[in-house]
Amino acid sequence: MANVGVNQGRRRFLTATTAVVGGAGAATALVPFIKSWLPSERAKNAGAPVLQDISKVQPGQRIIVGWRGQPVWIVNRTKAMLDTLPQVKNRLRDPDSKVADQQPKFAQNETRSLKDKPEWFVVIGICTHLGCSPDFVPEIKAEPFDPEWKGGFFCPCHKSRYDIAGRVFQGVPAPMNLVVPPYKFVDDKHILIGVNPEGAA
Repeated sequence: MANVGVNQGRRRFLTATTAVVGGAGAATALVPFIKSWLPSERAKNAGAPVLQDISKVQPGQRIIVGWRGQPVWIVNRTKAMLDTLPQVKNRLRDPDSKVADQQPKFAQNETRSLKDKPEWFVVIGICTHLGCSPDFVPEIKAEPFDPEWKGGFFCPCHKSRYDIAGRVFQGVPAPMNLVVPPYKFVDDKHILIGVNPEGAA
């Protein structure tokens, strides 16, 4: 019986092809495995904490993050914005945040934020009247809806107004301040929404 010659080139080609296909398959299987470590959309909607990078948020800028199926605004307030807070106090319905369930205790202050980082404002962007999402109107200038506007949030649905700390004005349909969710700083570049700082309620 004659010996059949082995085609070494073909064997190397088949071995290499098998290795490439196997490697691609392993990588494809690994992606869902790694993704399984991250909170699913369902988990996020149920309240799983959400980590957000804030390193590129400029002073005066707002970004929007999803948490529990709601828009959460993160605003990097300027000193000029913070300076307006005492100026509007006598026009607000709850300037001292006495309605306790509208914010964690650590945010029950004039800035409605962590005391050591007052420039960062984290709030659920839903009007407390009928659930519309207010507009971010940060400019300190007269507006058609308020000639003494000092910057803040204006709900176009029914004309409710909030200052730059989410405190509701008197004489508008919204009954309460915007809701501040639990949050903490993981480091100088990241906020974790949905978790209070250690030792805070």
